Amino acid sequence: MSPTRVLLLGRPGCHLCDDARAIVTEVLTEFPSVEFAEKSILDDPALLDAYAEEIPVVLIDDRVHTIWRVDADRLRKALA
Repeated sequence: MSPTRVLLLGRPGCHLCDDARAIVTEVLTEFPSVEFAEKSILDDPALLDAYAEEIPVVLIDDRVHTIWRVDADRLRKALA
């Protein structure tokens, strides 16, 4: 079975993205087997079209988990 993957979509200079990153990385300290990556929507035209007004976006295994504000408890439950 593949490890769970968390992807944070955002862009440079986005304060909500900075907040989301802090929450996600803190929660992920409790889940060391989860893989984490971050991607700027500015680097991918398809992501920019899809999420320009909705960042940050957190995906778990390629499925949208949350948009805009990350709730630490909700993320923990999804990863447990």
